[in-house]
Amino acid sequence: MIAYQCRTLVTMEGEPIADGVFIVDDNRFVQVGSAQSILREHTGEIVDLGDVAVLPGLINAHCHLDYTLLRGTTLPAHSFSQWVGQINALKRSLTDGDYLKSMLQGFSELQKYGVTTVLDIVANPQVFPLLPKLPIRAWLFLELIDVRPRPWIDENAFGSWLFFSDNRDWLGGFGLSPHAPYTASDELYQLSLECFRKFGMPITTHLAESKEEFEMFIDAQGELYQFLKKIGRPMDDCGIGTPLRHLAENGLIDSNCIVVHLNEIDALDLELLANPEWRDLQIVHCPKSHRFLHHNRFPLEVLRDRGLNISLGTDSLASNDSLNLFSEMRMARKNYPTLNPRELLEMTTIYPAQALRQQDSLGKIAPGYFADAISVPFSGSPNEVYETILENRNPIEWTMVNGKLCR
Repeated sequence: MIAYQCRTLVTMEGEPIADGVFIVDDNRFVQVGSAQSILREHTGEIVDLGDVAVLPGLINAHCHLDYTLLRGTTLPAHSFSQWVGQINALKRSLTDGDYLKSMLQGFSELQKYGVTTVLDIVANPQVFPLLPKLPIRAWLFLELIDVRPRPWIDENAFGSWLFFSDNRDWLGGFGLSPHAPYTASDELYQLSLECFRKFGMPITTHLAESKEEFEMFIDAQGELYQFLKKIGRPMDDCGIGTPLRHLAENGLIDSNCIVVHLNEIDALDLELLANPEWRDLQIVHCPKSHRFLHHNRFPLEVLRDRGLNISLGTDSLASNDSLNLFSEMRMARKNYPTLNPRELLEMTTIYPAQALRQQDSLGKIAPGYFADAISVPFSGSPNEVYETILENRNPIEWTMVNGKLCR
């Protein structure tokens, strides 16, 4: 067992600990507290990390590492539909080798900026068998779309699932991601829920992201409506209610789902979300991607008022310039000044762990939790530590994942 000592220990469980110590045994934290209380009885190795604050590794709650190579290739369009058109045009030139390179670069950048767990949407599962051992924890969500032909064939997908089901060195898991209610059928949502209930596979979906999506479902009109109708999507679910109510009232999602975006909601949606049965619904906001795409203001305050947890993600580099969660936290504070630095850190540690149903294993430095941690330079007093963490603009120099130091 190795004891690690630091200037300040941010456990996300209680107040920061001055002159803190945590002991790691194999891949778990086993003791956490002050140096004075722990080191007197510790007989093993002690590593002094110096003037740093140690905190739980960050969790990126929504990402598309497939698209890391698309950084800087798109510009904000006049509409969300036009931006999606840009992405689809660019994807036609990408090979499996490009997607593999993209994912590897993405994992490297996440780790560089302190992410030790990511929820990643994968549209090209045929690259799974080509991936080396992943450097961080990853929950990979297979993207499900049936509004158009899939970019992979069943045989490749089946082989990919077999590969990962027997990969014991891989940290994390996998889930399903029916893309959005305008691209995934009711049957795909029902299938995803069945997989959650039978196998515990987490579910995430894009929902109510854009004005065009909202207009399509509630008014049966608009650019997205016309485009999907033209390519043959059945449109009989439009003109009835909002995207959220379409899924919720038809039993296509439940409170175990991780909902990404939720930018466009109305008073009836808020009334629905006030119902206790939706109290555990997990929501992800991507501040910098949101700004890039010029969406309407994300309704963070009213969602928090209803007791809903909100995590932060980066989305893809097709709508962002980095995979840096510190930058996302700063953008969120700029947009929502009532959020304090600790609350922002909760949105990248505790809340995404809850979204994954890993709240007893991830997101804190506490006995029994996986030993995932990072450090930032810090020589101040404990009451200044959250602000210092938020303002960190440098790559992370010390990272531990699953009890092992990352080089």
